[in-house]
Amino acid sequence: MASGDAGDLVKAKAVLLDPGPGKKRLSPEALRAALVDLHDFWLSSRAAAIGLTERAALVAVGALGRRELAPYSDLDLVLLHDGRKDVERLADALWYPLWDAGIGLDHSVRTPGQAVQVAATDLRAAFGLLEARHIAGDAALTDKVRNAVRQAWRAGIRTRYDEIADSARTRWAKVGDVAHRVEPDLKNGHGGLRDVQLLDALAAAQLIDRPAADVTEARRLLLDVRTELHRLAGRARDVLRAQDADEVAAALEIADRFELARALSGAARSVAFAAEVGLRSARAALPRRGLAALRRAPVRRPLDTGVVEHGGEVALARDASAARDPALMLRVAATAARTGFPIAAGTLHRLADTAPELREPWPKAALGELLSLLGAGKPMVDVVESLDRTGLWGRLFPEWGAVRDLPPRDRAHVWTVDRHLVETAAQAARLTTRVARPDLLLVGALLHDIGKGRGGDHSVVGESLALQIGRRLGFPEPDVTMLGAVVRHHLLLPHTATRRDLDDPATIARVAETLGAEVGASQAGLLLGLLEALAEADALATGPGVWSPWKEQLIGDLARRCRTFLAGEPLPAPAATTEAETELAASVVVEGRPQLVVTESGSDEPATVAIAMLDRGGSLSAAAGVLALHSLEVHAAELRTVRSGDTEVAVFTFTTSPRFGRMPDPALMRSDLIRVLDGGLALEEALARKERDYAPTIPAAETAPARVLWFDDEASGAVVLELRGTDRIGLLHRVAAALEKSGVDLRWARVSTLGSSVVDSFCLESAPDGDRRRIEEAVLAAAAPG
Repeated sequence: MASGDAGDLVKAKAVLLDPGPGKKRLSPEALRAALVDLHDFWLSSRAAAIGLTERAALVAVGALGRRELAPYSDLDLVLLHDGRKDVERLADALWYPLWDAGIGLDHSVRTPGQAVQVAATDLRAAFGLLEARHIAGDAALTDKVRNAVRQAWRAGIRTRYDEIADSARTRWAKVGDVAHRVEPDLKNGHGGLRDVQLLDALAAAQLIDRPAADVTEARRLLLDVRTELHRLAGRARDVLRAQDADEVAAALEIADRFELARALSGAARSVAFAAEVGLRSARAALPRRGLAALRRAPVRRPLDTGVVEHGGEVALARDASAARDPALMLRVAATAARTGFPIAAGTLHRLADTAPELREPWPKAALGELLSLLGAGKPMVDVVESLDRTGLWGRLFPEWGAVRDLPPRDRAHVWTVDRHLVETAAQAARLTTRVARPDLLLVGALLHDIGKGRGGDHSVVGESLALQIGRRLGFPEPDVTMLGAVVRHHLLLPHTATRRDLDDPATIARVAETLGAEVGASQAGLLLGLLEALAEADALATGPGVWSPWKEQLIGDLARRCRTFLAGEPLPAPAATTEAETELAASVVVEGRPQLVVTESGSDEPATVAIAMLDRGGSLSAAAGVLALHSLEVHAAELRTVRSGDTEVAVFTFTTSPRFGRMPDPALMRSDLIRVLDGGLALEEALARKERDYAPTIPAAETAPARVLWFDDEASGAVVLELRGTDRIGLLHRVAAALEKSGVDLRWARVSTLGSSVVDSFCLESAPDGDRRRIEEAVLAAAAPG
C-alpha cells in the first residue's frame, strides 16, 4: 500500500468488507480489528514518509482510539507537536489524502498545553483524550499528554461532575432508550455505546470500578450490531431500523429480528442500569475539599418502616430484615416511587441476597405495597426497572420471563412487551378514580399482555396466568375471576368500537352478554368500567397517536350504550335521517350539484364533513379522495341514502381531522369534488403527486404486507372487512373504489391510524364466501404501495 495514496486504503477496506465470492466474511469483531490494523498501518506509514518522528505524534481518539472502528466510522485524529515549525506541512500531508479519498475525518492540531486545556473545557474532547492511543511519531509526547489529561481529569472531576451528569441525562431525554425501543439508537441512546464510554470516564476519575462482565458483554453486542449495520448500509448508521434488523440478525447468526431485538434490549438495560448507578456512585465518591470536607456525612432520614433516605437514595434501615418482614422489598420499591429517590445499589443487592420468596398467598401487607408501587404512576417505571435488573421483579412474578425484552410484533408499539405492561400500569394510575376497583385496574393493566410470547391467543393464555397470579397475590376468588376477565377481554371494547355498528342493538347485547357470562350480571358493570379505563391506558402506553379523541369517543359511546343495556333501559334508536341531511339532499336535487358542509366541534375534537351527491357509482371514493387531497385524515365514514322526491341522494358523514394546520376551506373542497365528478380533475394523478410530495419515503420493499380479515355479524347478516396495512395518502379513496368496482354495498367505514400503520374496517351489506377472495384481492391491490 503506497504511503501517500489513501485510495489504496479505501480499496483495502472494501476487500475487508466484501472479500468476494467463495471467501468467508470476517466476523464483526475480526472486521473491527482488521480495520484498526489497516488504518494504523497506513497512518504510521504516512507519518514516517512525511517525517513525523521527533517532537510530534499522531494520536487516535474516538472509535479508532478505542479499537472499536466500525466500517464507516469517522477517523478522530490529533496531531500533537512540541513547537515544530513545520506542523502545518505535517497536518496538510496527513489530512488532505484522507479528504481526497472521501474518508470521514475529525482532526485537530495541538500542543500538549493546548490538548490539556481543551480537555479541561470541552467534555467531548476530554472523553476522547482519555482514550487516546499512540499511532506514530514521538511516543513520549503521547504519554505526556495522556498522563496530563488523566491527572487533570481526576483533579477536576468534582467541578465537572454536574456537567457530566446533566449531559448524559439530556441525551437520554432527547434520544430515548436503546432497550424497549423498536428502532434504537445504538450509539447515543440510553444504554448505548456512549454510556459505556461514560462509565470508562468515571472509572478513569477513580470514582467507580471498571464496568462489570455484563456490561462488557453488552458492549460487544452493541458494537457487533453497529458494525453489521454499517456493513449493510454502506455508510455510517447508528439507528437500527426495523427493515434492516433481519439482515443484521442473519449476519450475526441470530434467528430473526425479534430475537435480535430481545438480545439488544437485555444488553442495553445492563448498560443503562450500570450508567445510572455509576453516576450516583460517582457523586457519592466525589472528593470533599474545603468547607465541604468539614460537613457531616449524610444522615439517615426515616421514610417508612425499615426504609430510610441516605444521600439522596432509598436504603434499608440498619435493623431492617427481609427475612422478618416479607413486605420489606416491596415497601422499599413503593417508597422509591412515592418519593422519587432511586433505590441504592447496595440495597438492591442486599435484598437480592436476603429477601425470601413470598409464600402463597402473599401477606396483605405485601399486596398493599405492590398496589402502592403501581399507584405511583410514572415514577414507578424506573423502580420496576431497577428491581428487574437485579432479579427481584422476576422473583415476584416468575411469569415475567416470557415477556422480558420481548419485541412487539406490530409497528404501532414503541416498547417491548414488558416495558409496555409497566407503562400501561403507570397510565392506569391516572385513571383509578374512574373505577370502583382501582386495585384490579392496576394489576390488570400490569398483566393484560402477560400471555404474549407463549404461542396461541395471548388473551386466553393471559387469562390463565392472571388467575394464577391473582391467587398468589392473595385476592379473594371473586376478585381473581374479575382479574382474569379483565385480561381475557382487554381488547373487547376497542375491537368492537372499531369493527362493529354501535347503532345495532345486537352489537351492544353481545358485549353486555359477554361481560355477564364472565362475572355474572351483577358484576358486569364493574368489569365494563375496568375495561374502559384499561383500553385508554393500553392505547396511551402503545405509542403516539394510538389514543385519539375519536377513539375515546367511540369507546365511550360503546361503554355508555352497554351500561344502558345492563340497566335494562331501552337503547337509543338508530339515528333517523336528520333535518340537516334532508336539507342537504334537497339542495343536491335543486342545484344538481354536490353539497358539502363542515362542522367543527372544538380544537381537540374531530370535525364532521357532510357530503351529499346524486347516488351513483364511485360517489364514496370520489368524496374520500377529495378529502385526502385537502390533507384531511378520515377516522370514520357513515353512509346513508336519502330520498328527496323521486331522487336518491347519497349522504356521507366523515369524521375527520387535518393532518396539519387548520381545516381546509369547504368551498374549495366542494369545487374540487365537482371538478372530479365532471372529469375536470384527474383525482388519481393529483393524489399521486400529493403522495410524492408529502408522504414519508419508505421503499415498498421495506413495508409490511397488507392483510385482510373477515368478521361475520350473525345478528344482522352484515360482514366486516378489516384491512391492516401501511398508511398512504388517499388509502380510503383507493379501497372504497376497489369495493365499489367489486359491486358491494357499504354501510359504514372506520379508519384507525397507528403511526404509519392503519386498521380500516368496512361494513358490507353482504359478502358470500365465494366472493370474498375476489373482493380481498381487489382491496389488497388497492392498498399496495404505488
